Amino acid sequence: MVAKAELRYARISPRKVGIVLDLIRGKDIATATGILAHTPKAASELVLKLLKSAVSNAEANHNMDVEKLYVSETYACGGPILKRIMPRAQGRAFRINKRTSHITLVVAEKQ
Repeated sequence: MVAKAELRYARISPRKVGIVLDLIRGKDIATATGILAHTPKAASELVLKLLKSAVSNAEANHNMDVEKLYVSETYACGGPILKRIMPRAQGRAFRINKRTSHITLVVAEKQ
């Protein structure tokens, strides 16, 4: 039995989120929470909130034991890109891509 939580259209690049997700994949909930609380990355705040949501979903919807939970899957996919322009010299315009992410976090019970 698994429980998951998703965060869609997060205004952060999937590449930046992936670094934080790699830190907690496969860890138990207490360890993952500690890692996220002490990681100085912008994505760690979003992922910590998502982890708490996944644990809450597991407890409320699937009657899972919180002590036995661990992070089984984590991934960040690219969402829609907001395209902006930066004015440059001689009338040119450079494109700036403001990337978004769809972050998914799945927790499961240890056997």
